Amino acid sequence: MTKIGIVGAGLIGRSWATVFAGHGFDVALYDPSAKAAEAAKSHILTELRNLADLGIIAADPQAERRISIADNLAATVQGAALVQESGPETIEAKQALFAEMDGCAGPDTILVSSTSFIMASRFTEKLQGRGRCLVAHPANPPHLIPIVELSPAPWTDASAIARAKAIYEEAAQVPIVLKREEPGFVLNRLQAVLLAEAFRIVGAGIASPEDVDKTIRDGLGLRWSFMGPFETIELNAPGGIPDYCARYSASLAETAGQSGDKNPFRADTVDKIMSEWTGAQTPERIARLSTWRDGRLAALKAHKLKAARKPE
Repeated sequence: MTKIGIVGAGLIGRSWATVFAGHGFDVALYDPSAKAAEAAKSHILTELRNLADLGIIAADPQAERRISIADNLAATVQGAALVQESGPETIEAKQALFAEMDGCAGPDTILVSSTSFIMASRFTEKLQGRGRCLVAHPANPPHLIPIVELSPAPWTDASAIARAKAIYEEAAQVPIVLKREEPGFVLNRLQAVLLAEAFRIVGAGIASPEDVDKTIRDGLGLRWSFMGPFETIELNAPGGIPDYCARYSASLAETAGQSGDKNPFRADTVDKIMSEWTGAQTPERIARLSTWRDGRLAALKAHKLKAARKPE
């Protein structure tokens, strides 16, 4: 058993507690409001039962015993392998919380923040233990959407990143590691571009909000539910990613309103992508993956046909 400290019993904090409690960790939950913490514990136990009923996690009659309400911040962080902070989304609040946690946590305790937009360098620079601090940004809710973005500050120790990554993987999360911190990390940068274009399309009178949603829900989103953008385009041209870019990069750049040095589809960028991509772009590979993709899409379509209509 490994102890995980959860700071903040709101929507994200209680979801993180569900993640860790559902995968065998001891969880110490702290919130300045004892009433909020107690309500969160009840919610967590309900979610754990729901997940077990769906077969997502194993039923655990000992789960309630492994979730404790901490009286203060010091009790939350002491003895913890990792502390997940999900407090107010302001730099001042992060600075105060991390200063207090850094002062009372053992030297091996990793301190992470769930912040959606604030980079770790903004609230950890002056800490004595700043090398064990980073951002671990989830999607909402993390107990159902497993991606977690590990964004280190320039001074975060590589060992802290590696240990955090291992803990999240043990909790069945899907951690990614940013090579350097960037505003919005990865998920929100991708989401912001899509949202901005969706708003532009509606604002320019090109399509209705409902039809834009249909385009994602019944189009792009079906593939994106089990494939990323690079995996998607690999199967959209016979020669894989380089072939796709050779065929469509000019049209894509024009559609995106980008050219010259701002064109993301330049040959040097394609070369960089392929230097980090696994798998040769052969016709045999494309055919094999296309068959896999079509099987997943068929299963997803069958699931959607069986799903109940969403409530209005």
